[in-house]
Amino acid sequence: MASDEFSVYMSGVGGQGLVLLSNVMGSACASVGIQAITGEQHGLSQRSGSINIHMRIGEQIRSPLIPIAGADAILALEALEALRYVEYLKPGGVVVMNKRIQHPIIETIGHMKDKATRYMSVEEVKARLSEVTDKVAVVDALEIAKKAGNPLTENIVMLGALSTLEAFPIPEEALKKSIAENVPKKAVDVNLRAFDLGKQAAFETLCNIVKCKK
Repeated sequence: MASDEFSVYMSGVGGQGLVLLSNVMGSACASVGIQAITGEQHGLSQRSGSINIHMRIGEQIRSPLIPIAGADAILALEALEALRYVEYLKPGGVVVMNKRIQHPIIETIGHMKDKATRYMSVEEVKARLSEVTDKVAVVDALEIAKKAGNPLTENIVMLGALSTLEAFPIPEEALKKSIAENVPKKAVDVNLRAFDLGKQAAFETLCNIVKCKK
């Protein structure tokens, strides 16, 4: 893979704003002349089901789909979704994972049948991911989004965290401009604040385990 190429596998559940995240990143790339290709799978996303997006950035990229073990990073807006798609992460890749877990219906059914059944915790998810890579960062995006002023900005918090990676090729100013153009006008300020707080959180966690921009 060329040094100026970057593939990120984004995952989450319906309603978390992954499509908006893809639009923000794609528009930012277009504004500065960076080639980007995406592929989306919605599934049952409108019923809180799994949703994933392949984002591939680079002049030599031809396919919108990231091959198995081909992603430089996984950006997971929901913790279990990071584990579900970890096979896409390349050796030594980075996982930027939201602390939030939204348990699947099938898991809840099992808990109702047997009260002794335990839900999988964020700590257990991280432990399993750590068997694949030692670069796993957990971001409490919901709490940070609340501090920004709107809990619905979790996705932009996570984008702010991802943007700190040294290998991430989209300039910050292009991302902020794209955020302002893609969210409702009344929500611009809170989203930009969420982005900045996400960056700040990354410098406290993510940047301890992987190279970040200064």
